[in-house]
Amino acid sequence: MSRPIRSLAAVACSCALLVACAIPPKADLPALRSEAPLAGLAVPAQGQWPDAHWWKSFHDPQLDALEERALAASPDLAQAQRRLETMLQTVESARAGAGLAAQGTLQAQRQRLSENGLIPPRFLGFTWYNQADLNAQFRYDFDFFGKTRAAVEGALDQARAAAAERSAASVALTAAVADTYYGWQADQARLALAKDSQSRLVRLGELAKKRIARGIDRPDALHQTEQKIAAARELQAAYAGSAQLRLAALAALLGVSPAQLPALVARPLPNIDQHLPDAVGIDLIARRPDIAAARWRVEAALRQTDQVRAQFYPDISLGGMIGLQSLDLDKLFSAGSRTLGFGPALHLPLFERTQLKAAWGVSKAQLEAAAAQYDASVVNAARDVATQALLLEQTRARRSERQGQLDAARSLQQLADARSREGVADARAEFLAQIEVLQQRDALATLDAQAISNRIGLIKALGGGWQRDVDPAITTLPNASAQEPAR
Repeated sequence: MSRPIRSLAAVACSCALLVACAIPPKADLPALRSEAPLAGLAVPAQGQWPDAHWWKSFHDPQLDALEERALAASPDLAQAQRRLETMLQTVESARAGAGLAAQGTLQAQRQRLSENGLIPPRFLGFTWYNQADLNAQFRYDFDFFGKTRAAVEGALDQARAAAAERSAASVALTAAVADTYYGWQADQARLALAKDSQSRLVRLGELAKKRIARGIDRPDALHQTEQKIAAARELQAAYAGSAQLRLAALAALLGVSPAQLPALVARPLPNIDQHLPDAVGIDLIARRPDIAAARWRVEAALRQTDQVRAQFYPDISLGGMIGLQSLDLDKLFSAGSRTLGFGPALHLPLFERTQLKAAWGVSKAQLEAAAAQYDASVVNAARDVATQALLLEQTRARRSERQGQLDAARSLQQLADARSREGVADARAEFLAQIEVLQQRDALATLDAQAISNRIGLIKALGGGWQRDVDPAITTLPNASAQEPAR
């Protein structure tokens, strides 16, 4: 190190010692939740965590194709990807401001001197002259107090948060596609039951007409049957309309028009797993991308406090310039046209204390706000898991009772069919028993659809198979091998 630089460093250290009493202490990471509050949740455990392609567990090729298409072309996911790319450019911008900076200048001009100026041309012997400059300027900032390093690390943390948010958008997208698809499947199942019920009601109405024509029954029985037929048709219209709305929603999720959706075929609703994973409260924090994003925001806010604190210290840089300058273009590249400059620079924030203290207070407040947002994310995640798990357990209990009602209705139908075959009773009791079975099946299909929706919601609440150490959006970031934030 040359003598001017050593002298400048000595002056900087002396000034730093003089103002050290005004430098705030280094900020510590706030206390953060290390576990989601899920202890004592009365739901079955010993389940499995969802994997990254959790929808394949439903064994439905139609759903697999829809999910792949959504992940490839969804506008919501594309928007999240653009945010990530913006943050990656921010990282590069922060890096560009660190270390050595260089720029070159080339300038050539022809200028006429004023005949009435400070030096009249008659004394110089010329009126027009050429001016050419060719130089390169260099500047190196010594980041002794870590301001630039904190800026780069903060930008990296923000980029990692954007990557986690993109993963959260992906989880939300796949869950929405599956939920909408199985909602459509449930509409198809209930629509088929409503049509079957209507056909039996029509036959019951025909029987009522015959009995009325023979004077056995009064017209009231026919009117009651017609009322039930109209109600069955209303249900069909409702289910058909609901199915169309779900197709429109599905098309929007895929970023296409409803006409561009593939032809879907009605399939039986799948059976689902109703168990929670073990130690869900502890492991949930590492499996929710929105929690990871909130944690990276805390780390970025902590780096921001380091950056502001470093501004209390002096800035030391080393600058230089080398180039060529000549009034005669023919002599620009001669040895005598060379110019050279070199020297250190020191910036002391002696008269910026008020602004720096205000910036420090803002950064501290932002750090506390980021920590509060992280804790809120953990609590909200726990609430999502608890809500979906309890709804799933409630639906399971209701379905068990509804299955008992369906079994009883089927037993009654068998008795009615036997009486009708033996001639003990007419066909009315048989039709009514069949309609009751269809109504119970419709109620059971509703609960099955609700259970699937709750299961998909639970998968989403459990993070949708996301894991920080295998997320490609994070592992491809610059310096992705840097240490993960401490928990």
